This record gives sequence, structure tokens and C-alpha cells, in this order.
Amino acid sequence: MSDQIQPAPWPAPPSAEPLVPEISLEEPQPRPAYGLALVLFIATLGTTLLAGALMDGANPFRYPVDIVRGIPFSLTLMAILLTHEMGHYLTSRHYGVRASLPYFIPAPPIIFMIGTFGAFINMRSPILRRGPLLEIGAMGPIAGFVVAVVAVIAGLLHSSVQPTSALDGVKLGSPLLLQALGALLVDMPSEGYDLVLHPVAFAGWIGLFVTALNLLPIGQLDGGHITYALFGRRHRVISIVTVLSLGAIGSLGIFGVEAWPGWLVWGILGAVLGLRHPPVIDQSSPLTRRQRLIALASAAIFGLTFTPVPFSF
Repeated sequence: MSDQIQPAPWPAPPSAEPLVPEISLEEPQPRPAYGLALVLFIATLGTTLLAGALMDGANPFRYPVDIVRGIPFSLTLMAILLTHEMGHYLTSRHYGVRASLPYFIPAPPIIFMIGTFGAFINMRSPILRRGPLLEIGAMGPIAGFVVAVVAVIAGLLHSSVQPTSALDGVKLGSPLLLQALGALLVDMPSEGYDLVLHPVAFAGWIGLFVTALNLLPIGQLDGGHITYALFGRRHRVISIVTVLSLGAIGSLGIFGVEAWPGWLVWGILGAVLGLRHPPVIDQSSPLTRRQRLIALASAAIFGLTFTPVPFSF
């Protein structure tokens, strides 16, 4: 579940105009598709409500009123996804880059447990300089990460500790950040017990996982934008190494090492979607100190949220 920001085709640079604005103010502005964005938002709110209720043990198909039990999970997850996309959207508007409103993608909760495939925005004009490209790519994950951390902290305070023998099903991996917060906020016995996340904490965990996925330095993922802004054409080499690394991590199970085969799928998907990044026109424009700090913060967030084995059975 991740979003790709799809840049528009790259026009030839004007010969006598400075490359300060990202688009010409004389270009016609398309009308925002408020209706479509609202319908998709409401549909995804419904599917995530249903998913949250089912995870809580309710049967909203038989007792429709039980769907309210999905509110904590649904509202938390929707807040994380919306904040992520608005980070992209508002930064795009700040730099004069045309972008669509966030579009949410609902998913049947019986097939896809959390009730959504995520959300995305569509870039409708080119990004001409490295700095704006980096900020637009980074501000989504950073904004969503902040809300996810708040959700994890709030949810951990209401989570429970149960004997491992009493639990079955899918077990979630713990990124470094969750391990640190769990050690601070939860009194865990030494052995034989597992932490059962409250729905708000589980939504926060998904937010951390989605943040790591989007920060992978592949193609036109958010991490790909940041990597291209930092390293230019070397971005493709980094994408290839990342795809091969994901494939290797996902294949460790063949050698008896605990692994999540989903990383192999993500590596293949990254290769299929493309390892290249459209070039910015002004590749010589320097990054500011603030933009380099944003890139450093993004790298730190990736390290704190990446989980080598996010799911085990």
C-alpha cells in the first residue's frame, strides 16, 4: 500500500525565463475533482470502518450498529493517510506545482484486512528544480509519520499483554521506533508474553509500515524523488541495488532464515513500475541547507520504520 507521485511530461525549458516558478501562471488551471475525491474518501471511510469492526470481533453484517466499533481504527488510519497526502499536496501548492486532490482507494476488508489500498495524488505539471522535488517527495512521509507516532503512543497506552500460548494468527514485526516506545510505555514480562495492539496502535503501526514503503529509494516512490534530488542520475543505480536487496531479503526463507516473502514481491513490483526517474530541467540548482536536513530526516525516519519481517505466521 503505497503512493506514487506521477510527474507530468517534461517540456523544453524556456530560453529567456528564470526557473523560479514551477509552472507558468498563464497555463489554464484544471478544476479540482472535488466530487470524485469526496466519493472515494467516503467509500474508503466505510471500508475501513468495516475492517476495524471485523478486527474488533464485531459482526456488522448481522448487527449493522456494531460498525461503530471500527471507529478508532478507521479514523486513525484515515488521519494518517490524509495527512501524508496533504503533505504532498500543500507542498506542491507552495511551489506552484499543479496537483490533484488526494484520492483514496477503498478495498474490500474481507480480502484486504485494513479496508484500503492507500491514497495518492496526481502531479499535473512538471517539477523543474531539485529542491522542490525533494520537498514534495519528503513532506508526505514526514507528515504522516508524525501522526502515526502520536497514534502509536496513544494506542500503546491502551494495549494489552497476553500469554503467547493464547495467541494465534499473524504476528507483527516491530520497527526500531515501536520497540523503543514499547519499552518506555508498556510493562512487558520477560518471556512468554506478547503485546496485543489496541486498534489505534495497530493503525499507527500500519502508518509506520506505509511510511517505510514509500521511502524506499525506488523509481518514483517518495524515496525515489528524494534520492533523485540528492544523487541525480545515480538514482537508477540506487534503485537497482534496492530492488535486488529486497529480493534477497524476501528470499532468505529458502535458507531457513525468518523472512517475509512480500519483500520479494515488492522488489519485483519496483522493477516492473520502473527504476528510472524523469529528469528535472534545472539539474544544477543547489539544495538548500533546510532541504538537506529534510533529506536527512527522511533517511532517519526510514531507519526507524523499516521492518525486515513485518509479518510472520
